[in-house]
Amino acid sequence: MSSQPADCCRFTSALHCLAAIAGSAFLGALLISGCATTSKADLDNRPFFQPEHGLDTHGRKTWFDHLVELDPGGIKTRIAPDYEQDAPARIAVLPFGDHGSAQYVVDKIRLTHRTGEKLNEWAWTDANRLRRAVNGYLASREFEEANLIQVDTVLREHGIRNENELKAVPPEMLGKWLDVDAVVYGHITHYESYYALLLSGWDVGVDVKMVSTHNGEQLFAADGSRYAVDLNPAFDPVDIAINSGLSLLELRDVTLARAEEEDAREIALRIPRSKKLEDELIEEAEDTGGEQARAK
Repeated sequence: MSSQPADCCRFTSALHCLAAIAGSAFLGALLISGCATTSKADLDNRPFFQPEHGLDTHGRKTWFDHLVELDPGGIKTRIAPDYEQDAPARIAVLPFGDHGSAQYVVDKIRLTHRTGEKLNEWAWTDANRLRRAVNGYLASREFEEANLIQVDTVLREHGIRNENELKAVPPEMLGKWLDVDAVVYGHITHYESYYALLLSGWDVGVDVKMVSTHNGEQLFAADGSRYAVDLNPAFDPVDIAINSGLSLLELRDVTLARAEEEDAREIALRIPRSKKLEDELIEEAEDTGGEQARAK
């Protein structure tokens, strides 16, 4: 008789398992049927040009993101009060300078000893990588951008070879050379990596400003840094050894590229969107489209 309660419990547990399986199967069937009701024709007919959510926030770090990713960096910005009135339609991202060491630095220790041409090449490489990232994110905005290859060609033709020579040219003159309404200056403040067994990361610092070529006014400025950090907690010697190796693998070029991209994205997101420029682009496209339609 004593086995009856145990048998009853086992029977009850079996019923619960069957009920859970049946419920899961029913829920799965509902999901499948729900998906099946959306035909390919419906998917193909989803309309373009709808209101887009998170234009100014998607990809921008919050305090929670900084906490979770162990990123102590930040971007500080300054925006001209009359930015919307003077928002530039056409811009050029000028060559960036490198105010860092142009060396491979880990934990403030230089692991390379570049000199001469090699040092110059790596300074240009670091600066131009971030410049291209900034240029790419601004290209998706309401600005019309001068091509970087053409910008560099024009500057070389005018004898500009370094940051000091570039700064010596008034923004108004650069505007005439490049046919733009504003120029974007920038320089790298540091490119550094850190490694402490279970913790590793890249730190990329940058200083950027947008200046009007009509009156020399600073329209926007941003400076700060972003960290790409990897943490692999461990408590026993074997796990510590394994995770230390995994942390070291984070000091790869692709992780550095992510830190560069994050700097550029956070800067571009902080430049106010200009309704005036967007309306001008729409009006120009409508005029062009109308002329093409009438020509058919």
